Amino acid sequence: MSESYEILLLAEFSAAHRLRLLNGDWEPLHGHNWKVEVYVHGPRLDAIGLLADFTQLQPNLNRITAELHDTYLNEIPAFARQNPSTENVARHIHDRFAPQLPGSVRIRMVRVWETSTCAAAYLPDGG
Repeated sequence: MSESYEILLLAEFSAAHRLRLLNGDWEPLHGHNWKVEVYVHGPRLDAIGLLADFTQLQPNLNRITAELHDTYLNEIPAFARQNPSTENVARHIHDRFAPQLPGSVRIRMVRVWETSTCAAAYLPDGG
């Protein structure tokens, strides 16, 4: 098994949403204080011993979560045709963050906490 390295980034935002249920009804509008975990990994460190620089990655994640902060997620274009479920929010954060990663660094997982006891994750490689 080859070695690899991992970095964990954290962020938070507050936003409201409601989901269309299987029967077509809408659940009541409600909000959460969402917590985000982004795990990035890669096979090697750079010349100064870093997988990637926290001071570059964290501001990128903060910009993405700032776009979601104090919003009604259903009105964001990314959720125009899909429920803003915790799973879909995790994938949205992945899709916005992944193109900003350097070299061979990849996202292993984005986990989003809707409450202190409920979270969903998106694993781009299927886990």
